[in-house]
Amino acid sequence: MASRPSQPSWQLPPGVTRGSLDYIESPAIADGYDEDLAFGSDFQFDEETIAQFIPASGLVADLGCGTARALIPLVRRGNRGLAVDLSPEMLRIVAEKACSEQLDIECLQANLVELDAIQDASIDHAICMFSTLGMIKGAPHRRQFLDHVHRMLKPGGRFVVHVHNFWFNYFEPNGAYWLASHLLKAWLTPGMERGDKYYRYRGIPNFFLHVFSRNEFAQALKQSGFKINRLVPLRMDRQGELPHAWLLGGWRASGWIALCEK
Repeated sequence: MASRPSQPSWQLPPGVTRGSLDYIESPAIADGYDEDLAFGSDFQFDEETIAQFIPASGLVADLGCGTARALIPLVRRGNRGLAVDLSPEMLRIVAEKACSEQLDIECLQANLVELDAIQDASIDHAICMFSTLGMIKGAPHRRQFLDHVHRMLKPGGRFVVHVHNFWFNYFEPNGAYWLASHLLKAWLTPGMERGDKYYRYRGIPNFFLHVFSRNEFAQALKQSGFKINRLVPLRMDRQGELPHAWLLGGWRASGWIALCEK
């Protein structure tokens, strides 16, 4: 089978890298997504945190939904769902799940940077999990997305979003060296931000992910008008809240779940 020709950089969707587009368009990744990520067990703490913060009624938008593993438990308990993703393959899986369980989920294919199709104040609550915010390249594009979320939410609407921690890389093998070299490279390389990472992920080369410091994450949310009720620091295995977060939590947390309101 002939390989798909590479899309010119200027034709890539805003905020989407070539590696991310290859990931988005892969049927194999969509089909194996839930199995590869151990659906259910690895998500228990996230699911509980979302369920405690998001009311059990109203329309919830899952932004960058993947196979909607964060959205489906909410719809099962009584919410209506809007699954938003740029990947038609992921949305295919979502539609199959919704049909199988007769769940009230509508699917919308859209780039998270370009959500104009969703009307102002039309969503009760929103979630953006599994560091999907970090898959958007460029602080201006991430700001566009967060501005859209704030615009779409009704007054008092709640928003749950997860990111990974930049400084947590220190605890990886050769972490101190990686941090030092990355900071130098980010300083010297035009267009590169501190926290921009490219690596091989699930067979996709040059997959992009931006990882955040605590202050960077909080500032991004506040700049788009969100009130942060709480930043939940996560343990290394993401199976619970980081204990003794007062002790170097900005380094020790693997990431954060932000509980926000409009």
